[in-house]
Amino acid sequence: MDVYTRLLRPVFFALDPEEAHDAVLAMLEAGSQISVGPGLIRSTAGKAVPAAPRTVAGITFPNPVGLAAGLDKNALALPAWEALGFGFAEIGTVTALPQPGNPKPRLFRYPHHQALINRFGFNNEGCEAVATRLEGLHASGRWPGIPVGINIGKSKVTPAEDAHNDYLISYKRFQELGDYVVINVSSPNTPGLRDLQSTEALGKIIRTLRDWEGSSRRPLFVKVAPDLAEEDLVAIVLLAEQEKLAGLIATNTTLDHSSIPVGQDQTGGLSGAPLRDRSQSSLRTIRSHTKLPVIACGGIGDAESARERFDAGADLLQIYTSFIYQGPGLLRELSKATS
Repeated sequence: MDVYTRLLRPVFFALDPEEAHDAVLAMLEAGSQISVGPGLIRSTAGKAVPAAPRTVAGITFPNPVGLAAGLDKNALALPAWEALGFGFAEIGTVTALPQPGNPKPRLFRYPHHQALINRFGFNNEGCEAVATRLEGLHASGRWPGIPVGINIGKSKVTPAEDAHNDYLISYKRFQELGDYVVINVSSPNTPGLRDLQSTEALGKIIRTLRDWEGSSRRPLFVKVAPDLAEEDLVAIVLLAEQEKLAGLIATNTTLDHSSIPVGQDQTGGLSGAPLRDRSQSSLRTIRSHTKLPVIACGGIGDAESARERFDAGADLLQIYTSFIYQGPGLLRELSKATS
């Protein structure tokens, strides 16, 4: 029996989507804080995900399927993600300043489409609180054995012209914490954020981080939107090459809601199965212009969609929405694409 889809999901889906999200995260957080917790989580997750190690950007991943940013914004349950079988986990998006995000309701399910729309707006505790939590996890000896990425974004109250300094605050605080950092300039839920995908604005952010960092060159990725014109996406790829970034994440959520009936639509970023083709197209464009590593994200919900990303040149995969619908068993399904 698939414990999640047959027993747990009906209970969670009877709740408001954000209430269910918070309930699941609270359970995983509790399991992450006790010594036997990860073992219990592992036992309920079913069969182990087969090992399929690969090295990307100098980091060794035990398997290539990771948790995308957005599910564990405040790094509450890192040991649990490893126990469930993820090959890596990305926390965030975290901003320099704590912020509540947009008013509720802000998360909507579309089961018929295997999709979600969210307009969270980077609700998070801020980089100081999250970094302190990560330091405590290190000190406790409970740090997971999988790579951890840290996804950083711009605080809503920070003017666009000062975005580079806002990102630097978070970047400084997360030094030596986690294995790689992601610059998120592609969420549709913070006003003006996607304007930072221009090569001028993004280049200023990258150079500000690099100038402060000096020669250590920690792995730095940029997460792009699926709605960019091809020439704009290519410009970002060339910038990533020029600035010697570790790679790109393709993609964030989309503003194309054409698959959602008008009477059911909501403002926000659409994720899940309807994003599959757009995300795949972005991956192909990126791969045709660079050999930099690419983490594919968006619309990956079965072995076929995972295999098509690898065939198109993805180095790693990330999931979020499909995990909400299918649970830990999906990780074993996706592992078939790595064989």
